[in-house]
This record gives sequence, C-alpha cells and structure tokens, in this order.
Amino acid sequence: MGSGPAAGTVRARYLVYFQYVGTDFNGVAAVRGAQRAVGVQNYLEEAAERLKSVVPVKFVISSRTDAGVHALSNAAHLDVQRRSGQPPFSPEVLTQALNTHLKHPAIRVLQAFRVHSDFHARYAATSRTYLYRLATGCPRPDQLSVFERNRCWALRADYLDVAAMQEAAQHLLGTHDFSAFQSAGSPSTSSVRTLRRASVSPDPASPFVLPQESRRLRFWTLEFESQSFLYRQVRRMTAILVAVGLGALTPTEVKVILESRDPLGRHQTRVAPAHGLFLKSVLYGGLRDRAGNPSCAQQESQGPEGREAPGQPEDLRRETRDPKAGGLE
Repeated sequence: MGSGPAAGTVRARYLVYFQYVGTDFNGVAAVRGAQRAVGVQNYLEEAAERLKSVVPVKFVISSRTDAGVHALSNAAHLDVQRRSGQPPFSPEVLTQALNTHLKHPAIRVLQAFRVHSDFHARYAATSRTYLYRLATGCPRPDQLSVFERNRCWALRADYLDVAAMQEAAQHLLGTHDFSAFQSAGSPSTSSVRTLRRASVSPDPASPFVLPQESRRLRFWTLEFESQSFLYRQVRRMTAILVAVGLGALTPTEVKVILESRDPLGRHQTRVAPAHGLFLKSVLYGGLRDRAGNPSCAQQESQGPEGREAPGQPEDLRRETRDPKAGGLE
C-alpha cells in the first residue's frame, strides 16, 4: 500500500466486509488486463475510485474464492488517503459510499471498521468457515427451482447416509497433512492444517421450492471451520463425504485417503462443483459485528477450473489437471 502517506495527507486503513453471489464472476480476485472475465474485486475497486483517494485504493482480500463460489461474508482491508484538511471517512460513510457506487447487483458491502495501519485482512484472520449446500432427489437439473440453481449441488440420489458421512467427517478433524485434499496450483508451502469443525446436517425446507416438490427434494449443509484451508480443500472433502453418503466409500476409507497424502488417488481427484460453496465467515480477534457477534468473513479460494462445465453427467466431477493461476480453493 505504498511507503507512507504523502506530506499533509491522512491515510486510514479499513477492514471491509462484503458479500456476493459468485455466479457471474471469475472468482473474487481482480482480473487485470483486457480479458473479458472479471472478479468481484474489480467492481469494488471501481466503486472505490469515487472516494477520490490521493493514492488509488486497492483491496487486499482475506479469502480468495473460485469462479462460481459465493460469499455470505468475505473481508478485505484497504487504505484511503485523503487530501490535507480532509478527515478520514467514518466506517458508516465508507460503507454507504461503496454501496452507492457499486455497479453490480450481486455485490454488497456489509460494514467497515477502522483498523491499525499494519492490520492485514488475510494474515490476521483467526478462523474461516465454509458452508456447502446439497440437494437430493433431483434426477434432472430442470427439476430444481430456478431460485436454487447455482446455489447448491443437486444430486440424483434420493438418499444420503448422513450417519456414515458424519462418521467419516470425524476422521478429518484435528491437525493433519491434508495433501490428499489439495489441488495442484496451491501456493501454500505446508499442507498441514487443523480442521476444527466438520458437520453434516439437514437444512429446513427451502422457501423457494413449491410444496408439492418439497416432498421429493431435501437439502443438506456441510460446514468446515479452520484458520485456513488448502486450495480446493473444502470442495474435495465435500466430494469425498458425498461419496460416503452415496455408498461409494466407507468412513474408514476416508481415513485411508487422508493418510495416503496422495492428491491423485482414485477417489480424491473428484471435486464438488463450485456453485454449492459459500464462504460463511472469517473471524478476527477483538472485532465484533453489528449484532454483537465476533465479526466474520469467509474463504474458499479462486481456483483453476472456474465454474463447473454444464452438462457433465457425473454427480462427482473429476478435476482438471491444469488450474488457472492465482487461486486457493
């Protein structure tokens, strides 16, 4: 963010929370150059141009998400450097100004905080939680409500063995080398992570599904919490747990896969579609949101293949081997 404010100017750093529906974007990270693809960050920085900062505003994203992945709450820090004699924006004014000038309806700034000049949105996060939504009882894509498309992974099966999935998830908890669940192209130097929570639970009936359809369609949520995740770790863990729920794997085999540390094994090369994934929260010590809860923002990183290719018949899609640069999940 530069070496320091120019003489007579005031630079303020903010932590900003924002959410987005990821369907239209090539991930959260900005796409530079003349490509037609665009990231959420492009729109945020375009809106920030209207703040008339002395130095162009750049968003440093906490959690990079792939094309098609959504965020209930992601976070970023940014510096706004105002001219001499102009006080820093209040967090409320900054939030309102960014929302006023955002040009995409699928992005919303939630709130902002003033933070110390050395605060870093990515490295200061103490917890990240991802949520993955599943729907069962959907043999054909056109049997899913248009309001739920691109918001969940629709499975043909009518039944998932949730007890087996929960048993399998227990093998993933704790500190492990998660190499078996890491996609190629990860910038991480270590594949050891501590998974604090992994849960599988039924969702209430979707309000977007007609009553006569709700008897057939059921919704499920998987949640994973860690301080950080490897590239596509969440989507690969989800694919494995779904395989257990469908009876293709046993819970014990999940432990064997984890201990193999082999990302190219028969089962672990499968990755759940991007559009069922939501970054639910990113936590920072000492900050609280408007409801008085620890403030949150989320992460699943922007990865290679982008959103799933339409029309692929398999419920579990095999991952490509040549990911785009610059993604984590």
